[in-house]
This record gives sequence, structure tokens and C-alpha cells, in this order.
Amino acid sequence: MRILYTNFHPRGSGGHAPYIINLIRSFQDEHEIVLATPGTSRLFALARQIPGVRCVDVAYSTRVWPMLAETRRLRRLLREERFDIAHVNGSADHRQIMLARLGLSHAPRIVWTKHNTKPVSSLGNVIRARCGTEGVIGVCDFVSRQLQASSYGRLPVHTIRLGVDTDHFMPLSPSAAAQARRELLGELPQDVLVLGSVGGTDLEKGWIFLVRAAARLPQAQRMRLRLLIAGDLPPPLLRKEVEALGMGDVTVFPGQVADPRRVLAACHMGFVLSLHEAGSYATCESLAMGLPTLVSDAGGLPELVRHGVDGWVVPAGDVDAIHAWLLERLDAPVSPEVAESARLRALACFAMPEAAQRTMALYREICA
Repeated sequence: MRILYTNFHPRGSGGHAPYIINLIRSFQDEHEIVLATPGTSRLFALARQIPGVRCVDVAYSTRVWPMLAETRRLRRLLREERFDIAHVNGSADHRQIMLARLGLSHAPRIVWTKHNTKPVSSLGNVIRARCGTEGVIGVCDFVSRQLQASSYGRLPVHTIRLGVDTDHFMPLSPSAAAQARRELLGELPQDVLVLGSVGGTDLEKGWIFLVRAAARLPQAQRMRLRLLIAGDLPPPLLRKEVEALGMGDVTVFPGQVADPRRVLAACHMGFVLSLHEAGSYATCESLAMGLPTLVSDAGGLPELVRHGVDGWVVPAGDVDAIHAWLLERLDAPVSPEVAESARLRALACFAMPEAAQRTMALYREICA
């Protein structure tokens, strides 16, 4: 099968990059694969390192004249390569692939993965659903229900959860975890609890609610916590709030990390407290590392964690609920059984072979 993957992000691409890279690696040995994405993007740089995968530098402009030129170039690519599948991952690349294939004698079937929880009721979505899509993937049931209630509901809508490499993301030995902790946080007393997230530092990622909840603790309990939050340095207003709450010594921002395992290995538990979230690589990776994980009830997050079994679910943005959870965790350390359950949850639900198999089954279904 000849497969084209597209993505519109010109720089960082959040969860789109690991999603596409994981699929490419899963299919590269048996299928011919081309990636069309901006050459300035992180995705382009990652894909170029994979043998046998051809990367094409393509921009996806929203301005009319550049968009027309880009669409003509894409049309030549589609005509020459005769792809069976074009797997698109955003509105801009979806639109241009739809336009580029018009009238072609061998037009690729278009699969769209919806990675977020934004509404799909716009005119653009209606047109793309009717004229430019043969199959749709929701990364969680929450997103799939949105799709089924929209113009996309007339198409095959499949929930295929994000897949992670569970051989890459796996629990480390206690000594290796202690070493990672020392490297990022220095020497800590034995009773310090490290909570970590690789989900990012934007306001909508919800980490500030954990900081606010921890700030309510008595000083002695507060100093038994460390919050390790990877990603870009937070906006100045949020950094000022962290300092004003007296949480500067407790909250650590290691910045962007090339390998999320370095942060997760230093933690006793993970957290993703987003205000809006569909699938969450940060949650899947945390569970795969054997970390019981605290999540909010936003979007698809409650589908990933079973409350009280391999993690906990709290209302999004609810500082009172997070504060109560912190008090409970400081009084009652997590049992090894919960950590083991987190790992088993990842193996059962987020292993990459299962995600790849179900994605390929959809490709074959719509090509048939």
C-alpha cells in the first residue's frame, strides 16, 4: 500500500508528531510511505531519520494565493505517486489534500484523525465530510461521539486510541529511578513525593491548579512535595503566580526534554490535569512507565485511567478536589499494586502494535 501522511504544523506539533512517527515506524517495512509536512517542523526532522521514508517539504497556508500554489504542487505529488491512502491530521492539510485530488483518475482515499475536542460543526467541516473524507479516527470515545453527531457520522468512525512504545516507556529499577531524581531535583529526603508531567506548560494543561492546591498545604507538608513539569517555560504571569504562592522551591520546570522518560523516571506519580484533552500521550507514557496517574475529567482523559485502580480522576480545574487528593496521598503512600496496575493498563490499551493493526484495518476497509 502507498500511504501519504500530512500535517500542517510549521514547528512543534504536539501529539501529532509522535502519532505520525509511530504509524510510519509500524508500516515502513511493508508499505511505501511519504510524509508531506513543513520542512521547519519537528515532525519533518524526526521522519528524515527513518530509513526508506521520503519527506516532502510542504506548507499549508490559509492565504488564497499561496494555498493555490501549494495545492497545485500537492496535486502533482498525488498524480505521480498514486497513493492509496492520504492520512491527514488537521483542517489545513485536510482541505488542501481534498482540493488536490479533485478529478484525479487515481485519487487517494482520505482518512482524517481528529486529535482534539473542538467542535466540528463549521461549514468547512461539512464540506470536508461530504467531499474529502472516506474514514475518520477519533483518539478517544469522547471525540468519536462528537464525530458521530456531526456531518462525519455518515462515514466509518473508529475509536483508535493513541499507541506508545511500551518497550521504550517502561518502569525503571528503583536505583535508576533514584538516580534520575537526583539528576533533576538533587538530594531529597526519603519522604518527598515527586509528581510529574510531560504534558506541557500551557494554562489549559491545568498544572497551575495542582500548584494552587499544594500551596494550601501546611508548610511541612508542602515541602514533602516536588512538582516536575516539563515543556516550554511557562508564561511570565504563571511563573509570577508560582512564586507569589510560595511554590518556587517546590515546582521545577526542566524545560523541553528530548526524552520524556528522563522526567517520568524521576517521579513517583504522574499527572495530566488539562481543561481540554482528547487522547493524551503524556498520560499513556506515564502509565506505561508504571506511574499511577492523576487526571482531570476533561474530554477523553477519564477513559485512560480507572479511578482508584491505576490512577485517579478529579473534576477539571477543581482546586478543592486536588487539595483533598494531595492530603490523602501524603497520608497514605501508593501501594506497589497500583503502580503495577498502571503498567498493565498501558500494555492492554495503549500498546503500539494494537493501534497500528486497527489503523491498517481501517485503511483496507475504505480502500475496499
